[in-house]
Amino acid sequence: MSEKKNLPIIDDYRAIGRRDLLRQWGPPAAAGFALAGLGLGFSGRPGRHQAPDVESLPHPKDWRTQPDTPGRLASAEGQGPVANVRAALAAMGGIEAFVKPGERVAIKPNCAWDRTAEQAANTNPELIAELTRLCLAAGAASVVVVDNSCHDPGRSFVRSGIDAASRGAGAGIAHQKSAGTVRMDLGGTVLGPWDVLEPIANADRVINVPIVKHHSLSRATLGMKNWFGALVGNRSNLHQRITQVCAELGAAFRPTLTVIDATRVLTGGGPTGGSLALVRPDDRIAVATDPVAADAWGASLLGLTPQDLPHIAIAERLGLGTADWKAVEVRG
Repeated sequence: MSEKKNLPIIDDYRAIGRRDLLRQWGPPAAAGFALAGLGLGFSGRPGRHQAPDVESLPHPKDWRTQPDTPGRLASAEGQGPVANVRAALAAMGGIEAFVKPGERVAIKPNCAWDRTAEQAANTNPELIAELTRLCLAAGAASVVVVDNSCHDPGRSFVRSGIDAASRGAGAGIAHQKSAGTVRMDLGGTVLGPWDVLEPIANADRVINVPIVKHHSLSRATLGMKNWFGALVGNRSNLHQRITQVCAELGAAFRPTLTVIDATRVLTGGGPTGGSLALVRPDDRIAVATDPVAADAWGASLLGLTPQDLPHIAIAERLGLGTADWKAVEVRG
């Protein structure tokens, strides 16, 4: 039933490139008419149902270092999050290939929930701390760890361990209660204008660091889904079209790196988690410049294929990367 519903939605993106997707707006009446048959009415949704002067709004930056070069992915396992991320980055040329002296870096974990690291609902704090240290060692002017938490952000950052680990490594902390926003046009057929957390919008480099976990609606929370935490506003309606939204977020936000945290994998009860019985220690990390390959790699750890997650198929059709992560894998 779910697959039948998503097939025409995927087809709707077949001929749309990322540049066209970001530019696409169109008269609301025409858009409503074109999508009426798909059941995609926009009434009541924050973003495109409003009528700001879209042409005056900025788009997110492209934070990639080599946007015209095919993406790559490297992974490491069995050594703990610190050694794993070091090994995976080394296979990709080291952090120095991605972060230059004087640049401001934003690290975007999944820090949505008031949960401990052992419960695997948030990104591993040791991984965030090590990425902070590596960026600063490469000469970054500053590093800020930033997310829009679903639970109280103060509690989420503290209980997850991300607050102490990040600050101890030299990073600042920002969330929806402490940081400003920048109104941006995210383009797409669903997204449109949104308020984006300022530390992300104005960063020189952005590293997306999701955790691999089950999600009750989208089946998995991975890299593209993690961009929900860059948005400030009423995000609840976005879940009604979560497949399209995840892919369009992937088109709008082009990170320097996607670092997939599979130190612990939440196999059920997501996205909030809570039961340690549903947490599987995997001790793996992947680093990628291809966000589609990154999501496909993470999905495989949940026993899911790209065909099981329609947002991956849409993202691939938009030219954001390849679902065949093994084809772009590099080894150190």
